[in-house]
Amino acid sequence: MPIEQRAAATFIWNAARLLDRHRYSLLFADRSQPSRCSTRCADTATPTGGFGHALEADLRCPASQPAPTLHALGVMNEAGAAGSEMARDARAWIVSIAEGDGGIPFVLPGFEDYPHAPWWSPQPGSFLTFELAALLHASGITDDEWLDRATDWCWGSIENDPNSQAGYWLKNACRFLDTVPDEQRARAAIASLAGGVDQSALAGADGEGLRALDLSPHPGSRSRDLISETLIEAHLDVVESGQQEDGGWMFDFLAWSPAQTTEWRGAVTIEALTCLRDHGRL
Repeated sequence: MPIEQRAAATFIWNAARLLDRHRYSLLFADRSQPSRCSTRCADTATPTGGFGHALEADLRCPASQPAPTLHALGVMNEAGAAGSEMARDARAWIVSIAEGDGGIPFVLPGFEDYPHAPWWSPQPGSFLTFELAALLHASGITDDEWLDRATDWCWGSIENDPNSQAGYWLKNACRFLDTVPDEQRARAAIASLAGGVDQSALAGADGEGLRALDLSPHPGSRSRDLISETLIEAHLDVVESGQQEDGGWMFDFLAWSPAQTTEWRGAVTIEALTCLRDHGRL
């Protein structure tokens, strides 16, 4: 079904947080002010170099945490600011909290005193390591002292971890495999994962769960070897039909606070529009 692009834009200007309004402008409107995205990220930076202050909408802690720092680095990549001083400071903070083998904790102590979604709990060597390493590989950062260790952690987790192929683990592992420079090894790893992927669960059924475009959002990426084109098209149909009456999209995980709901809706609306555009449906 056709997307109401004007309604989507109205939703962004009306309801999305300021960072996402600037991201929408960069990606779909004038495309001329990438520095505004970095400026908005700077509002949530902390003196340690990491990011907090609910930049990750499910974690309202003001202190530096891995997930909001990941989010900030992603926005800076999007804005072409991966080499900025702020991005370097964020990467230095990641180095400071990394475990000896390069793994990154899911969340650091101290978050418990602030509102947060119920799934946050401390755990070592989390799947955030995959996406942080993927961001650095995608941005062409090669001199980061943490990246070599993290890359080894990712390979070891993918090739040796008996608990692999769970939803968020698999989603983020694919991000790493799509960007790591060793394409031959990455494609071999993707082939080894294929047998554990439940294809019937990827078509975009109602409710939270891993879906085709969650696993492989970008056309032409290596992870597309895991998914049939039929499933990709089926999930694109679901994304198209997900536009709400107010012009925005809604996420499928737990809505636990009004602020979190508003903030995530702006972000997932941009994600939906970007996905549809990149697949020729916008």
